[in-house]
Amino acid sequence: MSRLITATIATLTLLAPMDRASAQGAARPGAPHEALARAVHEVEQLDALRSSLARTFASGGVAANDSTFAQVCKPVKAQAMKIAKENGWMVAQLAERNRNAENTLDAGAHRAFTQLRRNPSVMGEWVRTTIKGQAGTRYFRRITVEPACLACHGKREARPEFVKKNYPNDKAFGFAAGDLRGVYSVFIPDSASRR
Repeated sequence: MSRLITATIATLTLLAPMDRASAQGAARPGAPHEALARAVHEVEQLDALRSSLARTFASGGVAANDSTFAQVCKPVKAQAMKIAKENGWMVAQLAERNRNAENTLDAGAHRAFTQLRRNPSVMGEWVRTTIKGQAGTRYFRRITVEPACLACHGKREARPEFVKKNYPNDKAFGFAAGDLRGVYSVFIPDSASRR
């Protein structure tokens, strides 16, 4: 396990400590900590892709029109779905102020989002939970607004026309660089962590 992942898990544990029984179970090879380390790595790669594509857009490499989502947002979602399928996880990008209502924070994500907003130095957290009758570990990682993101998520009136036209109920604007934009959510069912 890399030092970065170990440090991240230590930080996350501070926010959401495991109970003694869960901690003992997580120490076994192939148990939740191993899957969590993999999830942290996958989400870091996903965020790097998002960041790289956003910089391409901001530098003029992608036109601010309907094809922007196909060139910037769609590859990130496609990669998230690939990660989910390959690992048996549920992966989503969720936000309080979203562009697509399907990406609204659920109760667990809202609690994590609130914690991350209160603690800007913390990159993420994980919790034990049950989703759709499956017990598992859920990992939340902050999505931070970068200057490149402001082309579509900055001032309301400065949004590209395709965003205004295609998303009349858009709430994903008015951000500044450094703001908490949303969270990546990865749910790792216990059955998937034994893979």
